[in-house]
Amino acid sequence: MKAFRSVTGIVVPLDRAHVDTDQIIPKQFLKSIRRTGFGPNLFDGWRYLDEGSPEKTENERQINPEFVLNKARYQDAKVLLARENFGCGSSREHAVWALEEFGLRAVLAPSFADIFYNNCFKNAVLPVVLAPEAIDALFQAADPGPLTLTVDLEAQRVSSGAGHDFGFEIDSHRRHCLLEGLDDIGLSLQYAEQIKQYERRRREAAPWLFDALR
Repeated sequence: MKAFRSVTGIVVPLDRAHVDTDQIIPKQFLKSIRRTGFGPNLFDGWRYLDEGSPEKTENERQINPEFVLNKARYQDAKVLLARENFGCGSSREHAVWALEEFGLRAVLAPSFADIFYNNCFKNAVLPVVLAPEAIDALFQAADPGPLTLTVDLEAQRVSSGAGHDFGFEIDSHRRHCLLEGLDDIGLSLQYAEQIKQYERRRREAAPWLFDALR
């Protein structure tokens, strides 16, 4: 997993509450078990005017010019600004994969659905909880925008050159993992030598448990 220390970029304001994971990445695109290929279909039902399918490419689709991610001033945005309960619905990890592949490295909201929030930390996307008043102030600045923000995980601050400066809290273990680029597998591999030593001791102490593996 790639590390996350800070990101500076344009903010795209998605002024909708209770955005669920099927809206983030619709169910028809979940056929792949790979973590790539989902970015083009992020918010598919809103970004396009026609119905999407895995067989269609972006060039074959009808773009919705009114949807915020398609507006010129928000192109190459790095930060998504959202309303409460972002990421509710089913537990699909693909939702975070789609956000990350699209280029959105941080999501700011007053609250997140628990499973989506946890999935973000496992996929190098930083979910930041800010007070509703802070979110409102950022929405006012981002629309019409553009607003550029720096989301700094090391300092635990969100700031802009326009006078916005907000601190945020984050679990210390999750913070460490993101800063070091450690997902669950990466955490386990830190103890690879100890695991090997345990396996050798276990095989010596109870060889009959490993007979079926020969």
